[in-house]
Amino acid sequence: MAEYTHITYEVKNGVAFITLNRPDKRNALNDLIIAELRGTMVEAEADDQTRVVILRGAGKDFCAGADLAQLEKSAQASVLENLEGASRMADLFLTMRGLKKPVIAAVHGRALAGGAGLASACDLVMASRSAQFCYTEVKIGFVPAIVMSIARRNLGEKRAFEMLATGKMFSAEEAAEIGIINRVCDDADFGAEVEKYAAEISQLSASALMLTKRLLYQIDSMGFEQAIRAGVDLNVIARQTPDCQNSVRKFLSKK
Repeated sequence: MAEYTHITYEVKNGVAFITLNRPDKRNALNDLIIAELRGTMVEAEADDQTRVVILRGAGKDFCAGADLAQLEKSAQASVLENLEGASRMADLFLTMRGLKKPVIAAVHGRALAGGAGLASACDLVMASRSAQFCYTEVKIGFVPAIVMSIARRNLGEKRAFEMLATGKMFSAEEAAEIGIINRVCDDADFGAEVEKYAAEISQLSASALMLTKRLLYQIDSMGFEQAIRAGVDLNVIARQTPDCQNSVRKFLSKK
């Protein structure tokens, strides 16, 4: 297991807990934490004992977005340097999207700007009732460009524009209502509810979850007929997996 500076990583009962660990900076994102986040995702992917990943933040907030020192650095950087920095964030999102295992964001406190994008890049999002979400980039004349494709897939066009272009703060209940998060839990029970949910998912077929995630995200770029045909191909593949064949045998033996 690798050692990390701004991340803690542990595996318990098939669940990998990845924790942003800069509470004094509200878990703000800089080049190092982004690199370490990607490293932990790769580590979780390679671990056969890990079936589900939980991404959470230490301290009062999930993630406050870009670190102020990082913003200052980017303001003084060249085009090529900024391209390299932005590409690191993009690579993290692509790694998360391509992970074979479900990633659950456990959001408490505030998820702002890149922090909101980081949460929405996960496959599932759970939030404490007091959590808040906001794409604040527009307030400093910036554009939430890298997270835009994720927000657009999570939301309808009008809702996505409202979130991205106005910098409006959304409560956890509002975020659930418009579909950017899956579940809202009472603050007192939040940690236990997240772990319970992850434990339930960890008991499901790993191959079925992996194939479901892969197809779901692949069909984003497909036409209707192409998506249906892709479903046919994956249907055939799923039938050949040991999990499916064993489950069918068990089901038939009860008849």
